[in-house]
Amino acid sequence: MKSNRPQIGYWTRQLTCIPLLILPLLCGALESDREQPLYVEADGADLNDKTGVSVYTGNVVITQGSIKLSAHKVTLTQKGEKSDHILAEGNPVKFEQQTGGSKGLIKGQAKTADYHLDSETIFMVGDAIITQGKDTFRSDRITYDRVKGEVKAGASAKGKQRVRIAIQPQKKAE
Repeated sequence: MKSNRPQIGYWTRQLTCIPLLILPLLCGALESDREQPLYVEADGADLNDKTGVSVYTGNVVITQGSIKLSAHKVTLTQKGEKSDHILAEGNPVKFEQQTGGSKGLIKGQAKTADYHLDSETIFMVGDAIITQGKDTFRSDRITYDRVKGEVKAGASAKGKQRVRIAIQPQKKAE
């Protein structure tokens, strides 16, 4: 008789992919975050072994080390034994992570963050903003290709708004 209980290994594989949604965007991120336990909090969780889809809803907060992701809804899709797609939705989806060195905290937000694991591409859509210190990068759509190491925004990412980047001047060493 087959148990309807989800297997721990299956859900562990699902959950360990969540940080992949935000890690690629975070240059200089703390390497130790990947080695930390992952915690998920949500008002509800629907896990389906047959479809390979797990949905977390209502004040979803995911933390791993200094990484924090908050969204209204996070959907994880698995094909076979590997995770395929992660979609975080909110108004907005927010993330933050501490970086090494003096660069400080990186923060980002968008209405949706859509990560395709097979192509290792992240699509941040809807009022997308990435901030580090006083520097900002914003557009209606920001795309990051992990494999190519390319960031595209605005028309280059099939968006409709102009890209707005603000880089603060470096302070002179005294």
